[in-house]
Amino acid sequence: MTVIENRKKVAELLRKVRLHVIPVREALLKFPDVTDDESITACYHALVHYEADEDLRNSDELYRDEQDDYLEFISYIMDKGEDLPDNIIKNYEKYYKSANIPHSKDIKGFFESFFRFLNV
Repeated sequence: MTVIENRKKVAELLRKVRLHVIPVREALLKFPDVTDDESITACYHALVHYEADEDLRNSDELYRDEQDDYLEFISYIMDKGEDLPDNIIKNYEKYYKSANIPHSKDIKGFFESFFRFLNV
């Protein structure tokens, strides 16, 4: 797949999560196995944070609306095939060097993801 096709796929996954069509975990498993695209990596981490904040979203309507708007914003950019703004990418780079996106569904892909997670 091309960069633009991968970004459009990510945009679709973000929208499906936001609209509660699929759960976050399913979206993460369907991410393109691209780890050199900083925009896709940032989107991956945005979804991880989205899931981690589920309790807060459920108890704070304003926070939920802000997170939903944020996912919509980044999905709009990704759907156009554009790079995410540098401030968004840099925000996630503070916490993560890479994304633990599975490379493939086989055992080799599992170990590649696992070792990347360990930064080996």
